[in-house]
Amino acid sequence: MHFSRFPRTRLAHLPTALEPMPRLSDALGGPELWIKRDDCTGLSTGGNKTRKLEFLMAEALCEGTDLIVTQGATQSNHARQTAAFAARLGMACHILLEDRTGSNEPSYNANGNVFLDYLHGATVERRPGGLDMNAEIEDVADRFRSQGRKVYTIPGGGSNATGALGYANCAMELVNQANCMELRIDHIVHATGSAGTQAGLITGLKAINVNIPLLGIGVRAPKAQQEANVLRLAQATAEKLGCPGVVGAEDVVANTDYVGDGYGILTPGGIEAIEMFARLEGILLDPVYSGKGAAGLIDLIRKGHFEKGERVLFIHTGGSAALFGYTPAFGYDDTPIAA
Repeated sequence: MHFSRFPRTRLAHLPTALEPMPRLSDALGGPELWIKRDDCTGLSTGGNKTRKLEFLMAEALCEGTDLIVTQGATQSNHARQTAAFAARLGMACHILLEDRTGSNEPSYNANGNVFLDYLHGATVERRPGGLDMNAEIEDVADRFRSQGRKVYTIPGGGSNATGALGYANCAMELVNQANCMELRIDHIVHATGSAGTQAGLITGLKAINVNIPLLGIGVRAPKAQQEANVLRLAQATAEKLGCPGVVGAEDVVANTDYVGDGYGILTPGGIEAIEMFARLEGILLDPVYSGKGAAGLIDLIRKGHFEKGERVLFIHTGGSAALFGYTPAFGYDDTPIAA
């Protein structure tokens, strides 16, 4: 795969670290756990969208764009990272935020990623849940174009074939790291939502003939829909990279047992996972993606899904800024201070 054929704005802090998690491994008593620190990609606390935005924003620059229009849920990591990228490149950014949870909590609607959207200079419109949000951004983009703006639209999560290049490239990066460290990886686990991360990873892994099983822990859609979304995007990404046919339906696996009551709604397992990573490894997860992804990982370990002695890599997709939109859910305000 020859990524230099594609325009790229190199702002991410790469390669991200590949680290062991010994205390979490000991606490769970199962496989040896490692983590790929894609929460440390840079730009506004980092996260997985930075890899995608390197390719998306380069494409926008090539088109002479002066305004980026994108969309996401209220506490969207993608929106925050896009706003930061736009600020760095001197572009305006307009974001449509969809209310997917119905929360009236002031911290959820104004803190965390929402606060950072505004801090980076983005303008924001709100939308109720259930709309076709990618159609909404195209309508808004047309409004701006009628005013003479040069607009580039980015779908939710940056998840199209251009954005997924970032994670096809990440597959090569992590395999090279593992080879240099003489580190055998038996499984890769991560949170999957808008499909771009999983689609890019599986395309990259299959294209370089690395047959490490990849499991996406779903945070929104039912299993059949999630796997179909990932497969469709993976096949489009493979076509773009010039390796059509490398990804089949059997390669795309999602487990959606950990969504809970819905997208963006914390689960008891998610809270436990966030606290375990924080207290055992000093790592901050997020409530929407990596927290539920880690909850799935922890539960599957407890159920014996992974064998003792295997090495499991968790890809941390970032998003810890969203924690500040969810503080009431953790109930720490009334916790007595230990002597």
